[in-house]
Amino acid sequence: VPAPGLHSVAVTRLEEAPVVGKGIVGAITSEVGRIGGRNVVIARSLGTMRRGAITYADGVRLAEAADQACELGIPFVFFVASSGADVLDGGAALHGWGRAAAAIARCSGQVPVIAVATGPVVSGPALLLGLSDLVVMNSEAVAFVSGPQMVAEFTGIDLGYLPSNTDGLPPSAPVRDSVLRPTPELRSVIPDRKAATYDARDVVRSLSDDGECKELWPRWAGQLVTAFGRLGGTPVGFVANQPRILAGTLDIAASQKGARFVRLCDSFNLPIVSLVDTPGFLPGKDLEWRGMIRHGAELAFAYAQATVPRLCLILRKAFGGAYIVMDSRGIGNDVCLAWPGAEVAVMGASGAVQILHRGLEPGERADRELAYEDTYLNPWPAAERGLVDEVVDPAESRIVLCSILRQLCTKRELVMGRKHDAGPQ
Repeated sequence: VPAPGLHSVAVTRLEEAPVVGKGIVGAITSEVGRIGGRNVVIARSLGTMRRGAITYADGVRLAEAADQACELGIPFVFFVASSGADVLDGGAALHGWGRAAAAIARCSGQVPVIAVATGPVVSGPALLLGLSDLVVMNSEAVAFVSGPQMVAEFTGIDLGYLPSNTDGLPPSAPVRDSVLRPTPELRSVIPDRKAATYDARDVVRSLSDDGECKELWPRWAGQLVTAFGRLGGTPVGFVANQPRILAGTLDIAASQKGARFVRLCDSFNLPIVSLVDTPGFLPGKDLEWRGMIRHGAELAFAYAQATVPRLCLILRKAFGGAYIVMDSRGIGNDVCLAWPGAEVAVMGASGAVQILHRGLEPGERADRELAYEDTYLNPWPAAERGLVDEVVDPAESRIVLCSILRQLCTKRELVMGRKHDAGPQ
C-alpha cells in the first residue's frame, strides 16, 4: 500500500510472478506487481526496521530486483526510507549498496526507474534517487547526503506516458480530442507589449489532447517547463521556455533540467516538442565561473543526440545561443515552425544597434531600432533561408503539429556503435 501523503496508486501483487531475493532477511522486500494496470518490479524499504538501514543483503535484493526489471522489460519502482548503510554490517553494507547502485545504473535507458521517498533518505541511499528517472516524495520525505539540505522535491507519478522498456513505443490513448481542433485562444496568448509575460503552461495545455499534461520538476529551474502530454493520442515531451520567470532565459539549472528531460524522452521513444521564447542565456559572472558554457552545451548535446521525432515551434523571441540550444535547425530538429510574430535573430534591436551604430543620438538610435525590428525581428528571413519550415497561424498550431507527428511516426536513425559518449557534464 502506498505511503500516506502519496497520490493514490493501486499496487497489487502478482502471485504467479517470481519473487527476487527470496529468503534474504533485511529491510528491503521485493515482488513483481501491478501499478496503474502495468506490470512492474516493486522494491520496498521497511523504514521501521533499524530505520531502514541497508545491509549487504538489502543491497543484493535491491540489485536483483533492478536486474529482474531489465530482464522482464518492465519498469522498476522502489519505495525507500533509509537512515543509510547499516553500521553493524560495516564495509559489507557499503558493498551491497554499490551493487544496488550499479544495477539501477544498468536500468538507465532500458526501463523506467521511479523512486518513491516515503521518509528520510540519508547518505548513500539518497544517491539512488539521483540515479532514477523520476522521483516522488511524500510530505514526510527529506533527502540529503551529508546535511539537512533537501536535494530534490518532485510530485506526481503517471506511468501512462512511458513504455515498459526502451524497445517499446509509448502507450497511445484513445483520441477523444480531435486532431483538427483549432486553438484560437493562442492568437491572444502573447501580449502586445514585448516586455509583458505569459504562462507557457497555457500553451502546452492548449496544444495537448483534452488540455491534459503532466509537468515534471515544476520547482526546479522554473524558467523552463518540462511536461508530458499527448498529440493525437501519442505521448510527447514538451520543453518550453517560461517567460514568467527570468524572462525565459537559460541558466545552469535550466540547461541541466532540459538536458535530463530530453534524454529521458529519447531513451523511451517519446517525440519532443520544443516551444521557444527566450532572449538568451542569463548573464552573470557567477554563472560563467560555475560553468555556464559547459552546462549550456549539455542541453545542445542532449538534443543533438536525440533520435526521436523533434518538432520546434518558435512562439516569440529566439535570440542567440539560447535559441540554438533549444533544438534549432542547426542542432538538427526534424521540423521547425514559427508564429507570425516570432523574432528570430542574433539579439534584440537595442543591443544590435549599439553594436552596429555606435555614437548615435537618442533620436537616431530609436529610428535605427525600428528599422532593425522591421527588417530582422520576424520569422521571414529565417524562413527564406530554410531555417523555419513554415510560419503557422497560432490557431492552427495543434492541427499542424498533429499532422507532422503522424508523418514522423516512422522516423528511424542509424546510430553508430560505440562504448559511450564523452559529452559535457
